Amino acid sequence: MRTTIIATILLVLAAGLLTACGQSKADKARDQVCDARDDIGKQVESLSGLSLTTATKENVTEPLEAIQSDLKTISSASNDLSADRKKNVQAANEQFKASLSQIATDLGSNLSLQDAATQGKAALQQLGDSYRSTLGKLDCS
Repeated sequence: MRTTIIATILLVLAAGLLTACGQSKADKARDQVCDARDDIGKQVESLSGLSLTTATKENVTEPLEAIQSDLKTISSASNDLSADRKKNVQAANEQFKASLSQIATDLGSNLSLQDAATQGKAALQQLGDSYRSTLGKLDCS
């Protein structure tokens, strides 16, 4: 009888330890992807709030560097996702990267001093639209 009670207690403890061990690799990857996606959204929002008079090199560079870092995080974490989710995440990540690259190219090559504010505002709007249509659509619930 005492052996049965001890065995039952050990089984309960073992079950508790197994559930307390943490998340699966895929769950951790999903959380990393979602955290990075959310941070990109915040960075895009931060950039969108800038104007020609409030934009400084620092408050443009920092969000862009954070976005680049988040894109790398998404790229590496996506390898541990399930096949379907991995495909969706990688496609959204690549589309957003391509859009970001195109916006940077357009700003760098077509920007004149006279229309800097207009083109800059349009570029930030395009970046926000790109985020909402790619990474923003990923399911993180």
